[in-house]
Amino acid sequence: MFFPLSKTLGVMLLSTNFLVGIGLVGVALLVTRFAAAGRKLLVAAAVLLAVCAWSPLGKLLLYPLETRFPPWDAAKGAPDGILVLGGPIDADLSLAHGGAVVSAAGDRIIAAAVLAHRYPNARLMYSGGSANLVASDEAREADYAAELFEGLGIARARLLMERRARNTLENAAFSKALAAPRPGERWLLVTSAFHMPRSVGLFRKAGFDVEAYPVDWRLGARTELLTLSTVAGDGFTRSDLAVREWMGLIAYWATGKIDDLLPGPAANRKPLSQR
Repeated sequence: MFFPLSKTLGVMLLSTNFLVGIGLVGVALLVTRFAAAGRKLLVAAAVLLAVCAWSPLGKLLLYPLETRFPPWDAAKGAPDGILVLGGPIDADLSLAHGGAVVSAAGDRIIAAAVLAHRYPNARLMYSGGSANLVASDEAREADYAAELFEGLGIARARLLMERRARNTLENAAFSKALAAPRPGERWLLVTSAFHMPRSVGLFRKAGFDVEAYPVDWRLGARTELLTLSTVAGDGFTRSDLAVREWMGLIAYWATGKIDDLLPGPAANRKPLSQR
């Protein structure tokens, strides 16, 4: 149920969608006997949209997510595997244009390719199917990722393509089944910094011990947290990303799919009841 809910209720509750929806309800009420309530809803929606667009709200919500895991320490030695989570490739656009179209979070692919060249004995896995509610078997992220990695000079024999996962919960379950990690193996998990806490929590619950390799940062120095956004779209993007991640964390924690509300480095883990 998590996947269809995330594509319906989850999308509706994203900050910009929710506030635009409130505004539309306000417009509809203007022609009824509830016109006064409609005007209040319109004002509330406009003010809150402005807050999401130009205030530091999105930055403040993203900051604890992006800073939860430190950069990976290369001194630990070469990993046995590199696992990059889907999201960068738009499978539908790739199908339409006959080649991989990277539309967001391209750092994930770049970092994975760099790591694969740095550690030539490590296997490289890409986990990503179709994020559409009704998926076509023709448009799967992993299929285009394989083509992209080969073009970046990585041998096909090193690649493991997991093409069924539709969300992070399935990324964890299907990746573990395909990788079949042996005891003592070290796998790097490459995903966006803001997405790392939820991802690590789900992989731990699935019994796949991974080391965080955060990329695709959306924030700079801590001193910039309280600065205003000059472009409304940037503020909307940060607010929506943060709301989506926090909703996912709360939902997975409340249903027992992750053990901690905000998963962190292994050394810092302890049950919420002991905090």
